[in-house]
Amino acid sequence: MPRISKEKGESLNFYKYICQRIGSEEVVRVRRLTFVISDIGQNETIITSGSKGEGLNFNSSDLDIMFIDPYARVYESETEVVKKGGRLPFIMNADETQPCFTQLYLVTRHQNQTLVKVSDGVLNMLEINHLGYVLSSEQYKQFHLSKRFRGKWSAKIHGPCIADEYDNTDFAWCLKCDKWIPLARPWVSRPRTAWPSPELISKIVSCGVLFVPIGCKGSINENLEWRVSFSVAEKFLIFSFSHTQLLCYTLLKILLKEIEEKHEDLKGLLCSYFIKTLMFWISEETDPYSWRPDNFIRYFMACLQRLLYCVRYSILSHYFIPENNLFSLRFNTYNKEKITTIIKNVYAKGINCFASSNILQDNQSRSYEITESLISENNRFLQLASIFPTIRFYGRVNRFARLLYEFLHHSRTDLSKGLFTLQLSAASMLVPEATQYPNWTGNKYHYLMYKHDLSHLMIGLHSDAGSGWLMLASFFYVHKNYIAALTVITYTLQKYTDEKIYLRFLKDKNVTLNYIQHHVVKLMNKDKLHTLLKTLTLHMFTFHSKSSLVPQEIQQDVSSTPNMYDPLPFALFLYFLCNYHLHDLTSCRKFLQRLKHAQWTLLNCGTNVFHPQSVNTVILYGIAHQLMGDTNDARHAFQVAAGLDKYNLTSAASRLSSLI
Repeated sequence: MPRISKEKGESLNFYKYICQRIGSEEVVRVRRLTFVISDIGQNETIITSGSKGEGLNFNSSDLDIMFIDPYARVYESETEVVKKGGRLPFIMNADETQPCFTQLYLVTRHQNQTLVKVSDGVLNMLEINHLGYVLSSEQYKQFHLSKRFRGKWSAKIHGPCIADEYDNTDFAWCLKCDKWIPLARPWVSRPRTAWPSPELISKIVSCGVLFVPIGCKGSINENLEWRVSFSVAEKFLIFSFSHTQLLCYTLLKILLKEIEEKHEDLKGLLCSYFIKTLMFWISEETDPYSWRPDNFIRYFMACLQRLLYCVRYSILSHYFIPENNLFSLRFNTYNKEKITTIIKNVYAKGINCFASSNILQDNQSRSYEITESLISENNRFLQLASIFPTIRFYGRVNRFARLLYEFLHHSRTDLSKGLFTLQLSAASMLVPEATQYPNWTGNKYHYLMYKHDLSHLMIGLHSDAGSGWLMLASFFYVHKNYIAALTVITYTLQKYTDEKIYLRFLKDKNVTLNYIQHHVVKLMNKDKLHTLLKTLTLHMFTFHSKSSLVPQEIQQDVSSTPNMYDPLPFALFLYFLCNYHLHDLTSCRKFLQRLKHAQWTLLNCGTNVFHPQSVNTVILYGIAHQLMGDTNDARHAFQVAAGLDKYNLTSAASRLSSLI
């Protein structure tokens, strides 16, 4: 009996420690809700998945963003086709594909009328075979790669997705079928212990499935095949996990990631999707109530043992379509033996296998003796705040109205109301960007639009401590109300005090709060999360393409794509512009020096130099010198910016050429 008590105590301590490192139930709930609200507010129908979408946020966490194509729908048969909104109807045909894959062909009925409406881009994605017009998954990916990413940054195709240069974010454009497909119908009624519940199964089935552009490797029609994706269902299932289940799942993902990092020849052999599938099978076979913190180590070791079994015997059935063995032909003799040996050695160490973990790097010194007091307010605040810079770069025109509707109809808890309020405030800043002020309309129309935009910008003041104020100042500047702009900027600059937390830098590995920030967070720990965020945090902010809020002097930088700016340098630049137009050259020189200091600070902050918003700071400094007639200084600034801008994302090179 004492031995059992000791095991349970060790499990509880380790559980508390992992909660601190990965996130408590509350932290995970906030992360999930934040991304769900963000998804609601996008112009396109998107689904945030990956580790971050699941509520996890550790060093190797990835973000997957799935865009559902609004111009197409997939059906099981032609009789089910619904003519709606000009969508192209595609029919599944899995007769010649492996389980979990299908071909998609355009319906033959009314084909001539349909093809008239198909753009040249879609026509290039269609190939003709015995089925008719079949949609090429390869051409579909190439189309979105060239359309969405050309000239922006170094993107690449990664499986069914398009990934950024650093593999931090995967973007996938996919097609949707509103009904549950026949291949997966046995999943609905198969025998199971208690998980998932009938209510959850019903909810999952009602959401249908997705199709992502990738074929079965080695198939003769690989480029024409699409994989059935159950991402929506999987997200619901992950959300139904107890926190113990979620942390076991997380530790397995961390373990897998670190095995890959130490053994280059095993990279890509196992992926997090296999871990997710493994967890689903184990969860379905066990009593949900047994996944408790005092059983944490026991269940983690059981999951590890199952993984070892699956690798050893090369068997891991797809959770929804078991006919598909995910490990079929996955391993050769060498890599199977190597990874089996590694997992056996890890299993033999028990939880001590994390003693040398890079992600859980301080666990050895603490020996898992974690108490509630060690889950400090500053750590909790950082865990919660770190997700907000990630969710602010999507969306534009319809975002505010959709968020407002969901807020009024579906927000029930104080937490959701607070997070909705933050998102509504951030979204409201985007509304005036789309406003056009045509020359042929009268003063009354301009006045009404001015008041409309001003009212939205006033709501936008409360998304954080500074970006809303800068949008308002830019609005006044564009409308040549320089005194009002100066007043707002002066007030904003007073907010840049030592306790403010600049959220862009929370992606850095070893970020901690300074003494003042820690003290302020501690003083305000009784306040609600959204109050802390809007009071203490500062975000970089984005001007969207052709925004009506962009100063004339930088419209070249936002003519075709959005552009990001650091708040403090932009505030100083805008203050300079206002004084320049008011012919106060003394103030111009003064703020030019402050802008120079801000530029120097950003250029000496290590890895952030190559961020477009940091390069933009150097460009702002060059523009200011150019306006003042200091051509040599302007040229030097543009040279520095062009040198940093390795993907030619900014106007640095073109501005430099205009001075030569």
